[in-house]
Amino acid sequence: MVIGSLRFMVEIPGNDNLKGKRRVVKGLMDRLRNKFNISVSEVDNLDKHQLATLGVAIVSNDVTFVNKVLDQVINFVEAYNGVVLLDYMMEIF
Repeated sequence: MVIGSLRFMVEIPGNDNLKGKRRVVKGLMDRLRNKFNISVSEVDNLDKHQLATLGVAIVSNDVTFVNKVLDQVINFVEAYNGVVLLDYMMEIF
């Protein structure tokens, strides 16, 4: 069994309230779940209006598949409108 973990921080430029943040983050998480069949959750910076930290997990029996999916998630987030990817950390166990 191979477990892939990804933690990334995004900035939501121009946002000034938690309701706007929630809309952007929920949209991003829904798209990630639907496109990549992964688990995703907001894990840090819950009270900051312009920052969000999300955690992603995927389980498979193939290291190459897990690495490929997590790379695609990063590429998707980089191209996603409304957020700027600031940092990420990927681990595969």
